[in-house]
Amino acid sequence: MATEREVRQVTDAKVLAAMAHPLRWRLIDVLKVDGPSTASALAERTDQRVANVSHHVRVLADAGLVEEAPELARDRRERWWRLVSPSLRWSPEDFTGDPAAEAVAQAAQSLSLDRHAGHARTWFAAGDEEREPWREVSFSTDKWLHLTPGELAELNRQVIDLFAAWSERELPDDGQQREPVLAFAYGIPARP
Repeated sequence: MATEREVRQVTDAKVLAAMAHPLRWRLIDVLKVDGPSTASALAERTDQRVANVSHHVRVLADAGLVEEAPELARDRRERWWRLVSPSLRWSPEDFTGDPAAEAVAQAAQSLSLDRHAGHARTWFAAGDEEREPWREVSFSTDKWLHLTPGELAELNRQVIDLFAAWSERELPDDGQQREPVLAFAYGIPARP
């Protein structure tokens, strides 16, 4: 399973505020999927200007979320960036008692949900050609469960372990093309 370096528990509102920006979150996602990159490559991947990406990468670096990878540079002018930790977690409970920190945590949760919903909407709006190889296997599921807080915590652990097993598995050398797939889950108390 994931080591402590691989999973960072964010408890500092300044760090959470740094990542709670749509472009910065996207840059984090691109670095997760594609690995270390230059600002130029990140700009191309996100359809942004290099100067804009450089600014946002520096904000992420100041928050300790990305770091330079100088060993990848081909010359002294080239700057490569990588994630410090490939997985970030935070709990709204870590920010209670400080109204400003609570507002940052709420904004981050809202942005996260908007990102996830946006990816799903993009998939549903994709053309038939793009969707064809995935049409029969992409999924959405939901279940109404009756749980205690402890049971929800256990379900959370099982889902995290399942996602980790798939993300950390050794990829077979079978010549098949593997595309990035976003899998996300929420388990929240709600009423129908």
